[in-house]
Amino acid sequence: MRFVDTHAHVDGEEFAADRDEMLRRAEEQGVAAILVPAIDLKTSHDVLRLCALHPGYLYPMVGLHPEEVRADWQDQLSRIRELLPSLGETEQGVVAIGEVGLDYYWSREFEKEQLEAFEQQVQWSVETRLPLMIHCRKAQNEMVRLLCRYEKELPGGVFHCFTGNEKEAAELLQFDRFVLGVGGVLTFKKSHLPEVLPSTVPLDRIVLETDSPYMAPVPMRGQRNEPSYVAHVLQKMAESYGITVEEMASRTNQNVERVFGIKI
Repeated sequence: MRFVDTHAHVDGEEFAADRDEMLRRAEEQGVAAILVPAIDLKTSHDVLRLCALHPGYLYPMVGLHPEEVRADWQDQLSRIRELLPSLGETEQGVVAIGEVGLDYYWSREFEKEQLEAFEQQVQWSVETRLPLMIHCRKAQNEMVRLLCRYEKELPGGVFHCFTGNEKEAAELLQFDRFVLGVGGVLTFKKSHLPEVLPSTVPLDRIVLETDSPYMAPVPMRGQRNEPSYVAHVLQKMAESYGITVEEMASRTNQNVERVFGIKI
């Protein structure tokens, strides 16, 4: 049985000491592919270099994360744009634009700049036909309002780290080429996701993720997260939907193939 971690920051310094062993554990556990998001210009280059060492297993994204939007955001964006292929090209194997979006959890100091940076990267998605990997925290209204302007043109993507309720899920699912990314929060004792997901989210609208090295699932909670732990998310998701882990793996793999064009 094979399955995919659609969001893992395996380029991070948290894995510097044992990156090869960590990737080996993931492969042995059944992880067939890992999608690796960037957060700024530096990590975009780092992600591309790392994924080039593991072709067909690690798949790179490039982009500017909302929490990394600072005074130099325009310069960073112009240089990140150079890393993206033109329409119809597949240079460097970039599979998505991400991690991008809006985050007003800690501060709204760069609210306007975040919106402008996000919109530019949404436009890149339209231009290149690459999907979006979207991060959104305390800004769903603003995000939805912006995306609605491009809804008919966007190729699709993932609403990463979904932890919301039925109403929030339904609002995101109106973007019919997008799926919800669900990770370790699903396994937490107080999580409402085991009830929300099967009641609201069809099986063709969901993918697995870890967000490594953050938010490790039960029974690894409190430890450094890593892609092999996506197996725990898969198990809990299958239980929540009342299907076998094999069927859940197959369905989520199909969603990855559809959104990202990756053959599992």
